[in-house]
Amino acid sequence: MEAERAAKKLGVSRSELYAKAVLNFVERYRRENLTEKLNEVYSGNESISELDPNLAALQTQSLKRDEW
Repeated sequence: MEAERAAKKLGVSRSELYAKAVLNFVERYRRENLTEKLNEVYSGNESISELDPNLAALQTQSLKRDEW
């Protein structure tokens, strides 16, 4: 069985291997779900993700001017 070989190779019990696999799956699902939700929020209104023009101007002014 693949699980037994993988557990032996990793030096863990089969039940620990399954527990780690489930934990990994749940964490990956949580990240993908969060990304999906953020994409839904920002795809509907591009102005939300744009930098405020006043803030952009202040940031530009704060940069050191170097000669090229």
